[in-house]
Amino acid sequence: MVKKEIFKIACGLVMTIAFTACSGDGIEGKWVEPVPGMENQMQGIDLEKGGKASSMNMATLQYEKWERKDNILILCGKSIGNHTTGSFSDTLTIERLTGSELVLRKGTLTINYKKQ
Repeated sequence: MVKKEIFKIACGLVMTIAFTACSGDGIEGKWVEPVPGMENQMQGIDLEKGGKASSMNMATLQYEKWERKDNILILCGKSIGNHTTGSFSDTLTIERLTGSELVLRKGTLTINYKKQ
């Protein structure tokens, strides 16, 4: 009886993993949010296959690459300021990922992206 229950649980886990892998909720794509203070304009990130990233409508923040580790997204690039440029690496927690929505959190900051 115990073996039967363990088998049912194992089958359920395998089915869940298989469904998740085939669900199409990949993180690759163009993700946008309204520009703060200018809600009629959009900004965001383009996460390409192979780890390449680029900024969308953000002149001072230039994404170059990304990496995902479980529910962690690491974004790397250059921040351009007043006559200075510095490299950065941001580590964000993936709070929610669907085919149309990406919610990232870093500390108290939450970013709600929609797929473009």
